[in-house]
Amino acid sequence: MSSGKILVVDDDRHLVEILKIRVESAGYEVAAALNETEAIEAADKQIFDLAILDLQLEGCDGISLMQRLHLLFPDLPVIILTAYGTIESAVEAMKQGAYSYVTKPFDARDLLLQIEKALENRVLQKEIRRLKTFLEEKYDFGNIVTRSGKMQKVLETVSRIADSDSTVYIQGESGTGKELIAKAIHMASGRKDRPFIALNCAAIPETLLESRLFGHEKGAFTGATQSARGSFAQAHTGTLLLDEIGDMSLTTQAKVLRILQERQFYPVGSEKLVEVDVRVIVATNKDLEEEVKKGLFRHDLYYRIHVIPIRLPPLRERKEDIPPLVDHFLKKYSERMKRLIKGVTPGAMKKLMLYDWPGNVRELENAVESAMAMTRTDYITEEDILPSRPSGGEETEGGPVKSLKEAKDAFERNYLIHLLQSCKGNVSEAAELSGKYRADFYALLNKHKLTPADFRKTE
Repeated sequence: MSSGKILVVDDDRHLVEILKIRVESAGYEVAAALNETEAIEAADKQIFDLAILDLQLEGCDGISLMQRLHLLFPDLPVIILTAYGTIESAVEAMKQGAYSYVTKPFDARDLLLQIEKALENRVLQKEIRRLKTFLEEKYDFGNIVTRSGKMQKVLETVSRIADSDSTVYIQGESGTGKELIAKAIHMASGRKDRPFIALNCAAIPETLLESRLFGHEKGAFTGATQSARGSFAQAHTGTLLLDEIGDMSLTTQAKVLRILQERQFYPVGSEKLVEVDVRVIVATNKDLEEEVKKGLFRHDLYYRIHVIPIRLPPLRERKEDIPPLVDHFLKKYSERMKRLIKGVTPGAMKKLMLYDWPGNVRELENAVESAMAMTRTDYITEEDILPSRPSGGEETEGGPVKSLKEAKDAFERNYLIHLLQSCKGNVSEAAELSGKYRADFYALLNKHKLTPADFRKTE
C-alpha cells in the first residue's frame, strides 16, 4: 500500500528516473514531471501529499512553481533540490514556504528521511487544525483561546496521543481547564461517538465514592433502594475522567489500580463480575509524586496512571492569553446579558495583567462576568474589577520586605476575607467565584483559620 503520493519535478530526465526509483522503493507512489507545465497538469488531475522540486528548472524556477502548487494545495510540503552553490537560494525558498532542501548529488537516505519528516509534520499540523476547529466550532470553550507557546504545545500533545488508548495524566491548578483538555482528547479519538463520563473524586464523600465508581446492587448499603451503574460501567467503550484523583483514599486507590490492570470489577454488593473497555484519563491539582513520598498516594497506582503526562500551565505563566480571553468572555456574556460592552479601559487591562489569578481561567471568566454586571458604561473600568488590589502591583511603602511565601499567604488571606465579606459567608458562592471546589476552598479557610460563620454575622 502506498504511504503517500509524491510529485517529482526536474528537467534532468536521468535524475528524475533515479528519484522515482529511490522514492518508490520506500513505498511511495510517484508522479514525475520534466517542467512546470507537466507539473501543473499532474496537480490538476490528482492530490499529492508532497512535492520534490528542482530549484532551477528550464523556463522557470522552483520557487515560482512551488507558489503555483500552493495555490492548489496550501499545506503541500515541498522539498527543494539544489546544487551546492545555490544553497542561499534554497534557504530563500524555505522562507517562501518550502519545508526543506536537499543538495545534489543527493544522498538517498537523507532524502527519504526528509520525506518521512515532512509527511509526519503535515499529518501533525492537520490534526492540530482539526482539533482547534473542533474546539472552536463545536464547543466554544473560552479556556482554549490562546496565544501562548505553552498551550500550543499542550494542543500538539493532545493531537498526538488522542487515538491512543493509553492512560493520560493531566496535572494543573484548579481552573486551568483539565476537564476541557480531557474532552478534547476524547473528541479527537476513535471513541468520540461513545460516552464521556467525568467524576470529580473530591466532590464525593469517601463513603459514597466506591459505589459511584463501580456501581452497586439494591440493598448493598443503607439508602441503596435500587441498583445503579457506576462511572466505569457508564463509560464502557468510551472515556472516563477521574478528576482530582489525588483526593481518593488509599483503599479506593487499590481498587482503582486493580481495575486499570484487569479491566474488570465487582459492583458493591454484587457477585457478578463486570468487564469494561474504557480509556481512562486522570486529573489532579496536586503533585502526586510528592503525595507518594508522603505515603498519601500509592506508588504503584501513580506509575500506572503516569503514562502520558500533560501539565497545564497556570494563567500567571501565560499572561499573553489574558487579552484574547477577556475579548472572548466579553462577547460570550454580551450575548447572554443582551448588553454590549465594547471593551476594557487600559487601566482595567493593566489590573487584569498584574493579578496572579490563583483561580486561573475560571476566575478570570468570573471576574469579567462580574465586571460586566457592575459597570455603568460601555467599557469595563479598573473599579469594576474584583479583587480590588492586584497581587503584582506597586510596592507598599514602609515596613520590612516580606518573603515571597509570606506575601503570597498575606494576599491569599486578604483575598479570602474580601470574598467572604462579599458573599456574606456563603461558602458555595465564594468557592464558585474563586474557581475552587468546595473541598479545596474549605482547605484554604482552614489554612488561614477563617470561619464562614463570622462573616455571616457581619453586614
